[in-house]
Amino acid sequence: MKDSNKRFDYRVKRVRNKIYGTQERPRLSVHRGHRHIYAQIIDDSKGITLVAASTLSPQLKGKLKFTDTVIAAKSVGKLIAKKASEKGIKKVVFDRRGYEFAGKIKALADVVRESGLDF
Repeated sequence: MKDSNKRFDYRVKRVRNKIYGTQERPRLSVHRGHRHIYAQIIDDSKGITLVAASTLSPQLKGKLKFTDTVIAAKSVGKLIAKKASEKGIKKVVFDRRGYEFAGKIKALADVVRESGLDF
């Protein structure tokens, strides 16, 4: 394993040691792949995913020209916030995993905040 992968894994563990999703305040986890962006809201106390959205979701698939951009991240943020409000989720804990809070991650977080989720 490369050193950069080890450093990323360390950052992921460091962030996850501080963040835990409960039933009242589930965890909004974001994953940034090379081609797609994924977001899911997780209740760690039960170990279940409550809501999930990505650039591969039927609502977004085919509508985005590029699936790895800030625009795509904003679209995923709007979709996850819409699905969360339909399920009655108003407050979450944001889990950026090991990613820096900038670019696509920040864009997704800002859109989720604007759409009504509190974190």
